[in-house]
Amino acid sequence: MDSEQLRENAHRMVDFIADYYKSIESFPVLSQVEPGYLHKLLPDAAPDRPESLQQVLEDVQAKILPGMTHWQSPNYFAYYPSNSSIAGFMGEMLSAGLNIVGFSWITSPAATELEMIVLDWLAKLLNLPDDFLSTGPGGGVIQGTASEAVLVVLLAARDKFLSRIGKSSLDKLVVYSSDQTHSSMQKACQIAGIYPENCRALKTDASTNYALSPDLLNEVISQDISTGLVPFFLCATVGTTSSTAVDPLPTLATVAKRNGMWFHIDAAYAGSACICPEYRPYIDGVEDADSFNMNAHKWFLTNFDCSPLWIKDRNALIQALSTNPEYLKNKASQANMVVDYRDWQIPLGRRFRSLKLWMVLRLYGVQNLQQYIRNHIELARQFEGLVSNDPRFEVVTPRVFSLVCFRLLSPDNDGDKGNKLNRDLLDAVNSTGKIFISHTVLSGMYILRFVVGAPLTEERHVHEAWKVLQDEASKLLATVQNN
Repeated sequence: MDSEQLRENAHRMVDFIADYYKSIESFPVLSQVEPGYLHKLLPDAAPDRPESLQQVLEDVQAKILPGMTHWQSPNYFAYYPSNSSIAGFMGEMLSAGLNIVGFSWITSPAATELEMIVLDWLAKLLNLPDDFLSTGPGGGVIQGTASEAVLVVLLAARDKFLSRIGKSSLDKLVVYSSDQTHSSMQKACQIAGIYPENCRALKTDASTNYALSPDLLNEVISQDISTGLVPFFLCATVGTTSSTAVDPLPTLATVAKRNGMWFHIDAAYAGSACICPEYRPYIDGVEDADSFNMNAHKWFLTNFDCSPLWIKDRNALIQALSTNPEYLKNKASQANMVVDYRDWQIPLGRRFRSLKLWMVLRLYGVQNLQQYIRNHIELARQFEGLVSNDPRFEVVTPRVFSLVCFRLLSPDNDGDKGNKLNRDLLDAVNSTGKIFISHTVLSGMYILRFVVGAPLTEERHVHEAWKVLQDEASKLLATVQNN
């Protein structure tokens, strides 16, 4: 890599990205292209001779950007956010520039040690128990996503139980979660070989605001034990994907402990909010968990991917995932003097992800990060008020963080017609390109989801989004009344 060529081209690339952010509101938030559009615009084979960076950037502008859904747009209110920031971007740039593969301590000591230090910092911000710190029996590790996090702890729990009751007992192991738990739990069970009939997704409803019922959990566990099955893994969620439901962690922890189960907490979205003292009680009970996960790349200004996972007993993870081929042996590892993160994850190779989290924490500081979270929650509270003040709409579930679940009411209170009305409203709103929202289904009701979390979102964007929703709702209701 020629340093002067890098300097010149990197400046041009940064200018291009800066210009993109400057004009991001000019793009339709949800891409309006048809499937297969790009095949018609790009050649069938790679070029024989090099092209200029200018040619490539022109193609990005003309052909790639129109096919993007703009997650960093201030008018993006769908799914959950995927934050980008100057600090996160610079950390990502530095990681790409250094381009190390830090699977073992020896391959880049700073990569391993910075990850340990930064995750200790974050654990202390969240007031996690000392067992989760690198100085204790457990520690933290950055996974790519929460899907990877739940998989590796499920594997650790599986092997821990099978070593005790015999490897032939895999068909007896049972996993428990709610029907609101992220689908990554189901995928993890499939990969881990847990029998599908032993994966309990327990039904939730509005009576618990879609949180997992400890009474129902106790009942199902008792039934399973009576038939010779072995309860071994419980996944609780703080901030479910559909509605930000918060499972009752202290009570669930008691159930898990009484039955000797591994207790995992998935706080992928809402974990970031718990750096604020007023939201920290939502993870009370974490002191009794075996593992805890949040996504810094969702709502913590850290560019994708960065999913911190803390575990209470690192040996359980290492025993499930460790390999020790000759070509990876070295003095520090053999003497157990260091952490080798290759034994804490599925792949061997790993990126220097901790750099961007380190930069975010240092360049913004705790107070600014807390204010960032509080601002989004306040904007969501304002949106909730706008919905509540329009008698044509209803807020479906209590707002906990920065997600509002709401729906347009059917004029004749017909459930099926109401679902179609909200599907049509979603399509109409997203087709404008002005905003992007997503949906879920709760108790058979088609629900619209509006989540505030994009770094560029301001109060005016929330009010403009509400105006788009009102206008499209008025058009739909007028059509319904005329038919």
